[in-house]
Amino acid sequence: MELKATRYEVDDGIGVITLDRPHRMNAWTGRMHAEYRFNLAQADDDPNVRAIIVTGAGRGFCVGGDAQALEGHVEKGGYDPGTPAAMAMPGGDPTPEFNAPFAYHFALTKPIIAAMNGPAAGVGLALACFTDIRFAAAGAKFTTAHGKLNLPAEYGLSWLLPRMIGLTRANDLLLSSRVFTAEEAMALGLVNAVYAAEEVLREARVYAQHLIATVSPGSLRATRAQIYRDLHRSIAASVDDSEVRLRAMMKEADYAEGVRAFLEKRAPRWRDV
Repeated sequence: MELKATRYEVDDGIGVITLDRPHRMNAWTGRMHAEYRFNLAQADDDPNVRAIIVTGAGRGFCVGGDAQALEGHVEKGGYDPGTPAAMAMPGGDPTPEFNAPFAYHFALTKPIIAAMNGPAAGVGLALACFTDIRFAAAGAKFTTAHGKLNLPAEYGLSWLLPRMIGLTRANDLLLSSRVFTAEEAMALGLVNAVYAAEEVLREARVYAQHLIATVSPGSLRATRAQIYRDLHRSIAASVDDSEVRLRAMMKEADYAEGVRAFLEKRAPRWRDV
């Protein structure tokens, strides 16, 4: 696919997807959505990629739906996603739980980090919430946005936010569509850390490199699957699944390598790469 609204590069085991419409603060379009899914699928399928970062070009992360596209919906008298009928399915998981826009993040086999270098609103905030780890730029402004446009909460935010920050806090952000800052998002537990805007991507890379160096690929893969599948199942099912995985993974070469590295007090040399 020819990339016009995004950029994708692989550097030192990290696949970096950049939303690349800086003149529009990376406002979301159907084209961007199709490219984003394509890039995400490429990164997840590439054996040379061990972690994924998504960030924005210029001063913004993603300020939500493009205003021109929103105006187009009014003229057409309804919602038009502007995406092709067939798009890449990152993670390749056809199960109903993850077979929906942005829910496909939960089917990925690799960790994904949002480097929120600037404002995020609506669909841009939803995208970030579907990632595993979020770093935000100091002073960046966020909003769910939908209430000011006579729209429902977008792309699963009504499911995500109560689980991430609790019902009481989520209700405030969802019902009011008010603007809140990166610092408040950190206090709410919505982002993991706040850095100067110029440091956000670098810190995301540092975190990704730490994951790559210290945690086995198999463990990252299994733990992500457990985290997101456990949202839909009982504690007993979670325990049973963990025991099945435990028995299988203790037979793998990376378990033996992890034990040796621990006993020898050295960095592990993972085999599953």
